[in-house]
Formats: sequence, structure tokens, C-alpha cells
Amino acid sequence: MSGIVTRIEGRAGRITFARPAALNALSHPMALAIEAALDAWRHEPAVALVLIDAEGERAFCAGGDIAAMYHTCKAGEFATSRAFWRDEYRMNAKIAEYPKPVVAFMQGFVLGGGVGVGGHARLRIVGETTQMAMPESGIGLIPDVGGSLLLSRAPGRLGEYLGLTGARMRAADSILAGFADIFLPEEGWEEMKARLVASGEIGALVGQNPPEAPLVPHLPEIDAAFAAADLAGITSRLAASGSAFAHETLKTMARNSPLSMAATLELVRRARAAGTIRAALAQEYRFTWRAPEKGEFLEGVRAQLIDRDRNPRWRHAIATLPQAEVAAMLEPLGPAAAIWEEKP
Repeated sequence: MSGIVTRIEGRAGRITFARPAALNALSHPMALAIEAALDAWRHEPAVALVLIDAEGERAFCAGGDIAAMYHTCKAGEFATSRAFWRDEYRMNAKIAEYPKPVVAFMQGFVLGGGVGVGGHARLRIVGETTQMAMPESGIGLIPDVGGSLLLSRAPGRLGEYLGLTGARMRAADSILAGFADIFLPEEGWEEMKARLVASGEIGALVGQNPPEAPLVPHLPEIDAAFAAADLAGITSRLAASGSAFAHETLKTMARNSPLSMAATLELVRRARAAGTIRAALAQEYRFTWRAPEKGEFLEGVRAQLIDRDRNPRWRHAIATLPQAEVAAMLEPLGPAAAIWEEKP
């Protein structure tokens, strides 16, 4: 079993994460299974919409299965991780560009790779347990799976803040940031899914108003600080603020990879200028392709998931990070950049 269950029910093609004991972490076979279902249903008359959900209460999908990736990369074998990201990104683009409505019900943890599946759906439902984030800077990566595009579309400089800190968003904040569309109490989800399956229509799907987004009072300070030209400028503005929010933000950023945060800042701004899913994914792939060999991915995963000492030894401090190293991680890949070629 791949960890993904696909089937046609009524008027819907259904994709369900079925690996709840692992918080539905996305593996390479799971990404390929999602893509295969999307390909099969693209021109299938019986399928009017695609419904994506997950088993278990704790997570929709808590990200990619990076612990397994760590061991192959640590042994000097990078082709496997690069193939996973390439195929995952192609699948992310297919969700974003799908000609039929895609509806995602996202409970619990929705992190990284989970955002790449649910966050690009046409209609994104969140509930009272939803916790959504792009926390990759904490493990030496960048918000990928099209995350840089979603972040770029957040109001003001909220995208830069979320990308550099990896802050978690509950339902209201995820809607504020543009990562979700509808709040619906989770007790009503199964009834709503049954309606979608029976009708194949998304027009009747109406949510409720969530509580006020906790980030709203901080938006002016976020905009002021995260509009700075570079990472050092952002931390300088936060330090000058002296607010409790700025202090906590600086503490969070101090734990993350300076290389990853600086690259994230550049990627979000490039995505804002380009405005397309494929452009965002192509830029992200430049970093992730290099990350295990030339970046700080292995050190970040070691500290967070392998040794769990939560004390990554990053190569540079924010104040001393060479911009040339950031630029090198985002250089064009040449022939290796072929994400969009279909799998054999």
C-alpha cells in the first residue's frame, strides 16, 4: 500500500492520505499515486471534481518523508531525493492547473508537502484543528512545493514573515494568508463530502466565519519589518522595534538556517514577480536540488529529526552570511532543471 487510496465515488474522484500513524507524511510513491489518479481522471466523464482528504485526526499531511531521504543523502546518494522533489513538484503543478475543481479538506497538521497537495486546490477547507505552516527554514530547506507562490500572494509582507519564521497558522490565519478558503467545523465535514460526491458540484459548499485571525494585530509591524531589502535589514528592524512580538520573532528566526531564510526571502519575491506555479517550482527546485549536497539540509534534519538535539550548527550567522552563497544556491540548473517532462 502506497499510503494513498484513490477511487471514484459518485461524481467524485477521491484521493485519501492513508498513513495516519506517520501523520500522513508524503513519500515518493504517494506523490506518484496522486499524480496517476489526476492523470486518469482528467478526461474521465464520470469524474466532475476531485476530493482530497486524509485518515486520522492529527494530520492531513505533516510534510514530506524527509527522515528516509536523510539517510540516502548522508551516504552521498543524491539522485533519489532529486527525483522525489522533481516528481512531487510536477504533481503540485497538476493540482494547481487541474481543469476540474479540486477540493481539499485539511485537518490537523498541514505542513510543507501537505500544503503542496491541499494548498493548490481550487477550494480549500480548514477546521478547528488545522495547523498550517511552511517550516522548512528550520531544517535547511526553503518553502517549496509551490509554497513560495502561496507566500507571495499573502497580504502585505505576511508571506515573508511566514516563510522566514515557519509560524503555524490556525484556520483563521490560514484564510487570512490565502492558504485556505473556507472554515467549516469538522463535525460537518463528512456530510459535506457526501454532498460533493453525490452532486459533483462545489457551488453549495458554504463555510462559517472563523474567529478573528490572531495575526491581524501584528500586520503593521510585520509589513514594516519584512519589507526590508534583505535578511539583515529585517532583523535590524525587528530589533529596533522592541515589541514582544518582534522579540519572539527574532528568537524564532535565530533557530533557523540563515542560508535558507535568505534564499526564502529571494524566492518569495521572485514568485511575486513571476506569478505562476511553474515559475515558482522551477526556482524552488534550484535550491532543493542542491540542498543535500551544498546546503544545510543534512545538518537541519540531523538536529530536528535524527539526533533531536534541536541544536543545528549552521555555517553562518545572519550578520555574516555571504550573499554569494545564497546566489549560488539559486543559480540555474541547466539540463537538470527538467521538472515538466512526464515520467517514463
